[in-house]
Amino acid sequence: MRGLVLGLVLTTGSISMGYAASRQQPQGARVVEVEKVRENLFVLKGGGGNTAVFVQAGGVTVVDTKNPGWGQPILDAIRKLTDKPVTMIVNTHTHGDHVSGNVEFPETVQVVTHESTKANMSRMASPPGFPKPATAAPTIFETHKGRGLPGKTFTDRLSLGSGADQVDLYYFGRAHTNGDAMVVFPSLRVMHMGDVFPGKQIPIVDSNNGGSGLSYADTLKKSHDGVPNADTIITGHSTLMTRQDLLEFSQFIGGFVESVRAAKNAGQTVEQAAEAWKMPAKFKGYADPQAPRLRATIQTIYDETK
Repeated sequence: MRGLVLGLVLTTGSISMGYAASRQQPQGARVVEVEKVRENLFVLKGGGGNTAVFVQAGGVTVVDTKNPGWGQPILDAIRKLTDKPVTMIVNTHTHGDHVSGNVEFPETVQVVTHESTKANMSRMASPPGFPKPATAAPTIFETHKGRGLPGKTFTDRLSLGSGADQVDLYYFGRAHTNGDAMVVFPSLRVMHMGDVFPGKQIPIVDSNNGGSGLSYADTLKKSHDGVPNADTIITGHSTLMTRQDLLEFSQFIGGFVESVRAAKNAGQTVEQAAEAWKMPAKFKGYADPQAPRLRATIQTIYDETK
């Protein structure tokens, strides 16, 4: 299968993304952990990115579907929460640990993404720093004859449903990719940000899928200011966060980018900049980045900096 399959790897106090071996796991090993956020909103953890399950009057909206082989475990977990059918999937972005389970859902389920994510899902390119797939190998969606690809897209904003069942989709600019959707449940005051806010750590900046280090902090700030009714943030790979956490994360990324730009202007190589960078004391509790992630992110910012 061509494309990225990003898995959740828990280490001492940090969360990193790597190639998952989920296809080799027996079905019984695919354990979904359910966390209740609101009476009708749940987060399913394990097997990739955090999945949101929003139980509405007429069905269920699912946000992100994890790695290959995790679609059915998601469906099994949903059946324990409600007897209503899944009617819609929203994918926050293109990466395999957030979209691959799409192919296991019924073909009647509508898939919605940002328009750039739809284009990215047709390629399933790996981010910088990750192994490149064999060019001739089919993507998971090609293998399944297009099943699970988006049938509906948006550009800047889209509202789906109304009243207590409403789901609002926002796009505030390039960050993790060029199609990062912020998924808001306005009646519940909750926003799912996917990997734009993966957790308190250095994020992947996927320039191969349009991501931007230079725009990242501004996109985070626009997400904070543009959705004032979201008190609770569902992150891509970590715990629930607050609006204050989001604002702090935007400041963290802004400071990191400025330090990297200063290193380039001082003539440092990527390796020198990565070696010299230390976690600022004010962000105590943030995960120290793994060296390959740090170098890849710095390289992306160097490439963007003129």
